[in-house]
Amino acid sequence: MKRNFGIYSIIWAICLAVFNVIVFVTPNEIGGISKFSGSFWVGYIFITIAFIAQLICAFFAFKPRNFKKLFYKIPLISVSYSGLVLMLIAGSVFMAVPTLPEWIGIIVCVLILAFNAIAIIKATAAAELVSGIDEKVKTQTFFIKNLATDAQGLMTSAKSDELRAEAKKVYEAIRYSDPVSNVALSELNTQIERQFNTFADAVNADDAELAKETADALLEMIEVRNQKCKALK
Repeated sequence: MKRNFGIYSIIWAICLAVFNVIVFVTPNEIGGISKFSGSFWVGYIFITIAFIAQLICAFFAFKPRNFKKLFYKIPLISVSYSGLVLMLIAGSVFMAVPTLPEWIGIIVCVLILAFNAIAIIKATAAAELVSGIDEKVKTQTFFIKNLATDAQGLMTSAKSDELRAEAKKVYEAIRYSDPVSNVALSELNTQIERQFNTFADAVNADDAELAKETADALLEMIEVRNQKCKALK
């Protein structure tokens, strides 16, 4: 992300340099009108400030600390580049041609800056909201996903075909169950976890009878959980 902002900063510096070259290299007088008037310097200062503010806006656009948030802001980054180019064109034209009012160039650049700033605020809020939803879903599905991983490992480590068959039934029941948890399911989830640990102890102890008994009870609990999940939606 720092590298991306670094690339943007280089492009920004090039655009600012090109702006200054165009402004100061073009003829001082066009049509008998000198461009270096009091309004010229006012316009030059304001447009330069707009360039700096544009860089600050881009900094916030590239700021997300993880790639997922940065992914949500990719359209905004494109807008930042477009805004920079438009600001270069508008600022250069209105500052280099003395017959054109500098105040129009100021207004155009400020409007571009305002558009980018508003877009950044909206995109940041949207990225935080979506990222928050992602984190919430991740938390809600952790229980089942973690349990499925343990069940898969248990199935692999089973010492006999009979135990492996029981472990496979448990694994598939967990794998295909509703992954989203709810606060109302907390107690049931705890009971399932305890029952699974009992089942795992039986499998590890190579106790086929106890493994089948605990597996059946565990499968019933998982089915109850699935029914409750449907009722809570």
